[in-house]
Amino acid sequence: MKDKLVTRGYCLILAANFLLYFAFYLILPVLPFYLTEVFHTGSAAIGIILSCYTVAALCIRPFSGYLLDSLARKPLYLLAYFVFIAVLAGYIWAGILSIFIMLRVVHGLAFGMVTVAGNTIVIDVTPSSRRGEAVGYYGLMNNTAMSIGPMTGLFMQEVYSFNTIFGCAFLSGALGFVAACMVQTPPRAKVKREPISLDRFILLKGIPAGITLMLLSIPYGMTTTYIAMYAQNIGITLSSGLFFTFMAVGMAISRIFSGRQVDKGRITQVITFGLYLVCSCFLLLSACGTLFPMAPFATETLFFTIALFLGIGFGTMFPAFNTLFVNLAPSNQRGTATSTYLTSWEFGIGIGLVAGGYLAQVTSFDSAYLAGACLTIVSVFYFILKVAPHYHKNKLR
Repeated sequence: MKDKLVTRGYCLILAANFLLYFAFYLILPVLPFYLTEVFHTGSAAIGIILSCYTVAALCIRPFSGYLLDSLARKPLYLLAYFVFIAVLAGYIWAGILSIFIMLRVVHGLAFGMVTVAGNTIVIDVTPSSRRGEAVGYYGLMNNTAMSIGPMTGLFMQEVYSFNTIFGCAFLSGALGFVAACMVQTPPRAKVKREPISLDRFILLKGIPAGITLMLLSIPYGMTTTYIAMYAQNIGITLSSGLFFTFMAVGMAISRIFSGRQVDKGRITQVITFGLYLVCSCFLLLSACGTLFPMAPFATETLFFTIALFLGIGFGTMFPAFNTLFVNLAPSNQRGTATSTYLTSWEFGIGIGLVAGGYLAQVTSFDSAYLAGACLTIVSVFYFILKVAPHYHKNKLR
């Protein structure tokens, strides 16, 4: 008989995660337009400003992993969640660019802590025999938010003010905070407190996998931030918010099988499959600008088909990578493992934000996505030749 997965605590953490990410994705595609229309910034400046969020998240992640492994996890989770939603309200009164940048930094710090805490708590409240499924469905909440949030944000941008969008994001976060408060976490077993060392902040055995993840997240960062502008430049007429919807549908489809395959021990096989798929998708995405003048309808169809398969590729890999990092760490370093996993991901997204904006300004979005596609090719070879053998040699469970 299988261990029970669906419990009150698990459902509440899923709801809290969905509402957090809905608030995040609601404003994500709107921010480049907000900076352009309100503060009249260029593409390169937009990338630098938005990357402040990611840099701040990166700075706090290693420390958040250490704190979560050393202190009570739920209070830290709630504190970070509260700061996250407070900043959403602060955007409404950010009248000058310097205040907006400061708020983005604080927002990034809160996001860096709350995501590590949430990912760690979901592992705490679920049975280890169903960890792949648990992490998969937890990630599905992110994907569902991605399918609704950006499309809603872009639709609202055409009808409502930016402050209204920020207000709706705040409301979503506030509801999520209520759900987070109701989650009951199990008491933690007392463990001997080790002296502070580098491996308390970064999972050293996870660095090779982190490099692969970083190479993947650079083009992902370009996509989530600039895909609306890329579609506009190409000439695609359908709402670019649908790209996120198709991507999220693909991620939802992947959750049907990926979590169970991970629980069967096929972690490296699952990641390899996802790598091949994502690599092919970014190569095709970089070609859309060239193909559109020759075949507009076919290119538009291809554009949204790419989104679907990108979702399947990334959705397949997310729970597998998360479990891979956790399996390389002892149980008293789950926070550190999760922190290293998310730090690798966010570091690449930060590079993607800056590099994408810069390349788009000096060359074109086509060139930016082609460069991203080349990085995914490198990640495929590095994972197969280095990461997979390293994981099988060093895994603890």
